[in-house]
Amino acid sequence: MPCCLILVLEGPLVAFGAEMVDARGPVRDWPGASLLTGLLANALGWTRGMGDAHDRLQARLDFAVALDRPGTPVRDFQTAALGHGDTGWTTFGVPEGRAGGAGTYDSPHIRERDYRADASVRVALMLREAAEPPTLDDLAAALTAPARPLFLGRKPCLPSRPVFEAVVEAPGVVEALAGGADDTPLVMLDRPGLPDHLERLHVTDQRNFRSGVHGGERVFRRGRWTPLATGGVS
Repeated sequence: MPCCLILVLEGPLVAFGAEMVDARGPVRDWPGASLLTGLLANALGWTRGMGDAHDRLQARLDFAVALDRPGTPVRDFQTAALGHGDTGWTTFGVPEGRAGGAGTYDSPHIRERDYRADASVRVALMLREAAEPPTLDDLAAALTAPARPLFLGRKPCLPSRPVFEAVVEAPGVVEALAGGADDTPLVMLDRPGLPDHLERLHVTDQRNFRSGVHGGERVFRRGRWTPLATGGVS
């Protein structure tokens, strides 16, 4: 039987990014493919220059999410006057400066960023072409001892518990989340055989890691949890 990775993403703040317009950074209450890819790549120690590797890993992901605790919406209003030469610490453990000429940040940079407070979601994740590296075992090992600190969407969003939960055997990602509470919402990619009454969500959750731009649209389905013993998702 195929294997599936179980992740638990929870923290004081999480930022599962949604479609962003101008200076507003909205979030969803569940993570998309680009966030999961970035999380796994960070654990593996990959760099931003490895765009092809990121794109390939993203293309291999199949996942479903159980919203055990969706959390409370929080909006942060931010202003900053940042000039050339300002530095900040990175997950590589060294300070990094800003590019650009003098005067780039003469005026304060104003933006809004949304978060979810005290959220907890479980992710069941499988890989297409399972024997291709990185394998699920590689990902489990990386999440157990990540090459760099992990964060849940944005750098201030640190997990409050280990991200890696287990590797389980299951025929699919929906079945791997069996055993949850009856009223737990479940989000999954649209696929044949799902009940018609499940809510349809049209989202842009995949990123071109070479250009840094999100594009395209995929359909997800959302509904209430029903253990498989009583007939599956309803």
